[in-house]
Amino acid sequence: MLKQSLAALLAATALSACAVGPDFVAPATPPSAAAPFIGSASPVVSTAEPDGNWWRLYDDPVLDGLVRDALAANTDVRVAVARIERARAQLRGSRNLALPQTGVQGSVRQSRSSAMQVLPGMDRENQVVDSEFNVSYELDLFGRVKRGVEASRADLSAAQEDADAVRVTVVADTVRAYVDAASAAQQIAVAQSTVDLLTRSERITNARFERGLNQRLDVIRVTQLREQQAAMIPALQAARDGALFRLATLTGRTPQDLPEAARVRRDTPDVSRPIPVGDGRTLLARRPDVKAAERRLAADTARIGVATADLYPRISLGGAIGTTAIGGGDILGGGPLRWLLGPLISWAFPNQEGIRARIGVARADTQADLATFDGAVLRALEETETALSNYRNALLRKDRLASARSAAERAANVGLARQRRGQIDALDVLDAQRTLAQSEAEYAAATRDVAFAQVDLFRALGGSWTGTT
Repeated sequence: MLKQSLAALLAATALSACAVGPDFVAPATPPSAAAPFIGSASPVVSTAEPDGNWWRLYDDPVLDGLVRDALAANTDVRVAVARIERARAQLRGSRNLALPQTGVQGSVRQSRSSAMQVLPGMDRENQVVDSEFNVSYELDLFGRVKRGVEASRADLSAAQEDADAVRVTVVADTVRAYVDAASAAQQIAVAQSTVDLLTRSERITNARFERGLNQRLDVIRVTQLREQQAAMIPALQAARDGALFRLATLTGRTPQDLPEAARVRRDTPDVSRPIPVGDGRTLLARRPDVKAAERRLAADTARIGVATADLYPRISLGGAIGTTAIGGGDILGGGPLRWLLGPLISWAFPNQEGIRARIGVARADTQADLATFDGAVLRALEETETALSNYRNALLRKDRLASARSAAERAANVGLARQRRGQIDALDVLDAQRTLAQSEAEYAAATRDVAFAQVDLFRALGGSWTGTT
């Protein structure tokens, strides 16, 4: 009898290598998705493979430290890491189902019977001690457990990719906040310089008015323009404060705890050399949202197998040994010892409509996952091409505004010199100064926009933190 049971066990174990349901096949992407980017023809970028630690291209130790702090202490990153641990625990639970399941039970019951229920001379009080050890092992004949482990493993990979996607966002937001604060400081300096220029112009105009060479209206107009430019400074200061407060939150700090070094920079960070962007193939291999979508598709494909396995009998081998004794003295004796050994078959048959409904749900989930994956691929390419175009055109705009600013500065200087000699009308001088103030502000804003476009491009290119979790 024992030999027959062992033979059946070995045969069932051999069958357990089979698993119902579809095997996962990585989804295909359009051939053009692997091609070089349309925007990579611009000289401001290169087709070299980008570095995951892209913020180091700014060569700013303060920024490096802030990014390091954000990756370690940002609350969104901490949530993502906790979700990885949750997925890891679920994987351990799935793997445990492939092992023998054991349990121990025990009870002690004290009872007292009515005098009417016992024979004369018998004890009315009894103590019943019961204990049992049981073990069971599911023969995974149709791969239910195997597919469950496969799904949990893919869920863990998806959680890890989700964490990388959070890191990409947090790093980009940290760099952007740092750039925003530094750019606002630079814009404040430009605005203050313009106010100083207009103050000098006001003194010249007022001196000429006192000598009867200008009208009172000329003085008022210069004063109005100066105050208008000065009014921009509080708004820029508020924007800088907001960027610094945002930077504190991103790095896991309160606003009071932000290090002074983060407040010092007064010029907009810039990457002066061509930015490496790679191509479509490496982008899709690097983008964590694309990889997470692919892993979720793998997980739900495996769950089709889990649901399909329920169409077939579930067979477990089990056994138990226990004892029941009246009182504690006889619990280890041979008399009250009991045991059992044998297979257990569980099968939902013939009504399997509920199981087939679950299979249909699982198949629909995979169709949704496939559409999500395709959307992630298209979105990754769209975001990258858009970021490349925005960066290229932001640089072109900045160059044009640099030329316009230089021309406006020359015109304003000539106007002031001619005003001192009485060779130009005050209104013409005022117009030249207004043009210069506008050109300075637009150029400073364009410098900020270039830096923002760089950050957006780096965000679109994704990141790589292999081995961080």
